[in-house]
Amino acid sequence: MNTRRILSLQGINYLKNGSATQKQAYKAIIELNIMNDLSGYNPVLCGTIPLNINTSTSDLDIILEVHDFNSFEIEVQSLYSDYKSYSMKNYEVRGTPTYKVNFVCKGFEFELFAQPVPVHNQHAYQHMIIEENIIKQNPRVKGEVLRLKEQGVKTEPAFCKVLGLKGDPYQGLIEYGKKNNMI
Repeated sequence: MNTRRILSLQGINYLKNGSATQKQAYKAIIELNIMNDLSGYNPVLCGTIPLNINTSTSDLDIILEVHDFNSFEIEVQSLYSDYKSYSMKNYEVRGTPTYKVNFVCKGFEFELFAQPVPVHNQHAYQHMIIEENIIKQNPRVKGEVLRLKEQGVKTEPAFCKVLGLKGDPYQGLIEYGKKNNMI
């Protein structure tokens, strides 16, 4: 793993001094106490809000390492099932068992993404680290990605379009990060 500054491993305190959305996200996460409540699953905030490349429809993505999905389902239901738009589904992502939980709280949609994989090995985490490094190496990319996102393009496809990467954008970004020693 890359030893450069990694937002997600520093907790969420950096959000307190960020953009207005980051400050609101910090407040929502703290008031919900979600990072503490789910601490046994190594929660990490990922996605666009930590990188300040979010749009008005961005959610708070929290990835988790979960090996006992039955216990996880019971715990998450007891904590969050009363929140607006609560839903839970289980499926496979690239052959990996996955649970996804969504709900709305404090003005944000929360998405909990759980796999039996250490968080730093999950694609959402690796994508964020790669995207952070790309933005640091070439700050103009941020504006181009935001422009595409405002047009409805998802984050990883937007980065791949700006970088000229072809094929599956989710795997392509991982390959780009490995090739450029970002992950």
